[in-house]
Amino acid sequence: MSGHSKWSNIKRKKEASDAAKGAVFTKIAKEIAVAVKAGGPDPDGNSRLKDVISKAKAANMPNDNIARAIKKAAGAGEGDDYEEITYEGYGPGGVAVIVKTLTNNRNRTAGDVRHLFDKHGGNMGVSGSVSFLFEDKGVIVISKEEYEDEDQVMSDALDAGAEDFDSEEEECYEITTSPDDYYTVKETLEGKGYSFLDSSLGPVPVTYAKIDDPAVLEQFEKMLDKMDENDDIQEVFHNLDN
Repeated sequence: MSGHSKWSNIKRKKEASDAAKGAVFTKIAKEIAVAVKAGGPDPDGNSRLKDVISKAKAANMPNDNIARAIKKAAGAGEGDDYEEITYEGYGPGGVAVIVKTLTNNRNRTAGDVRHLFDKHGGNMGVSGSVSFLFEDKGVIVISKEEYEDEDQVMSDALDAGAEDFDSEEEECYEITTSPDDYYTVKETLEGKGYSFLDSSLGPVPVTYAKIDDPAVLEQFEKMLDKMDENDDIQEVFHNLDN
């Protein structure tokens, strides 16, 4: 994502191996379990679950897998043991990183996240050490190839209540909302027939960092790859803008 650096993560995930896709599905199933626990198995009455289902479809998770995960969570109390914990730190090159996890063993997860920071030339900080460099926003990403009329997309997004519309990224439009308006904007656009490359509610950088050294940039990308592979890590946000 231009500026937000999230779209680069999406592109990395698109090129992921089948094994990595399986890991993504496992993480989404875990999110479904937690969402069902929090608000029930009906997505029409559970915005969080509806959002996770949207994410699952964007990741090409089969509908049968989605339905099975919801049914399992509703019937077996799946998700009862998971705890949401956020870690913060600096990666290689001084890039601010926020790591969101779902875990049933906080000691294991804290150790794993600290190890990933340390191994790749970064360091994990205390709560609040980098979060001041971000603000919570809703972000919706729409394909330019699929929706070529930029003026129409911008008009629909702003009419739905979006805060900002950005068309600088080559492949996509980026729509930003306040946290309170995120679900309303998303559902309004879905009602108009839009599908999304990605959508998320979470930290968006206020300031950005650059890495000029290719070796350091490669080290940072390796850290992101390893974080993607960790079962407890759900999402990673950073302020790299290369």
